[in-house]
Amino acid sequence: MQFDTESQGLKCHYCGSVQSIENLMEEPPQEHPIYDGKDDEHDAALTDWGTQQQAIHCESCGAESLIPAGHTAAACAFCGSPKVLAQGAPGSIRPESVIPFQNTRAEAIELFKKWKRKRWFMPNAFKKLDVNAKLSGIYIPYWTYDTNTYSVYSAEVGVYHYRTVTRTRTVNGKTETYTDTERYTVWHWTNGDHERGFDDILIPASGHYNGAMLEKLGDFDLDQLKGYRPEYLSGFIAERYSVSRNEGWKQARDRADVTLDQEIRRIIGGDELRNLSIRTRYFDITYKHLLLPVWNASYTYKSKPYHYMVNGQTGTVSGRVPRSAGKIALFALACAAAAIALFLWWSSSQT
Repeated sequence: MQFDTESQGLKCHYCGSVQSIENLMEEPPQEHPIYDGKDDEHDAALTDWGTQQQAIHCESCGAESLIPAGHTAAACAFCGSPKVLAQGAPGSIRPESVIPFQNTRAEAIELFKKWKRKRWFMPNAFKKLDVNAKLSGIYIPYWTYDTNTYSVYSAEVGVYHYRTVTRTRTVNGKTETYTDTERYTVWHWTNGDHERGFDDILIPASGHYNGAMLEKLGDFDLDQLKGYRPEYLSGFIAERYSVSRNEGWKQARDRADVTLDQEIRRIIGGDELRNLSIRTRYFDITYKHLLLPVWNASYTYKSKPYHYMVNGQTGTVSGRVPRSAGKIALFALACAAAAIALFLWWSSSQT
């Protein structure tokens, strides 16, 4: 029996019978302290996936995925390469929760077709082509982090002031005086503190995909998370995280730093800032490991490899696709022509 997106249960593809998946998630997923002196990857309670898993490593692209023990993989689900090797027991922190697939393989293919028809720079022949892609349903690993912060800051604030000044100029050989408004900046030091809590900073734990591509798929509705059950993985592949828990926290902290910088700048106000210094203490840091659904497809066009992904919950599409050199050149020429026309219009208006 495999997980069925329509019934959200296990379905037998021979007789069609459906078995519901019991998931009474009455409480929120458990958050784990990130600094508690424990080695979570060797904690039996935190590495129990509910069914025995084995890691599969691709020698071509380097991706690692998890499949049930005893199963074999003939090809990599990411790049399609047959060069895959079993790696034994994974020893990975199991996910706290999961968003099951909400759209089917056929629906993912249709979503890609609609998406590519809207790409103007694609070759017209590719838009009309039925892409023969190897489409795999993969659960991508993510970390989420919660933290409280306390920041102290200091900066020089510049406030604009205006004054009327008298100037001289020469017009038709004659010197005349006139008044003008001049802007000047008054600087002063300020300092203060700022408290802020962060909830569910979402960090991809996949080292296989381009981070920007995963960001475009990141419109997951985390309110729909369900408690992890191994049944949800039946018929799909779970990628093994390659971004460690601590590496993910560094990325989450960098994102939090950017948010704190923006908020503190707004609090300080003023027209200009210089010598801004922010010192932040992070505490009550916790993490969760999630699996989020993605349809992944690899294909070739004119002997070049490409791939695209479809968000298995929302249907958002992201990917690398062929580009038409002719369309790009035409667009560049049109932009150049528009710039020249604008310059000529501006020049004529100055005479």
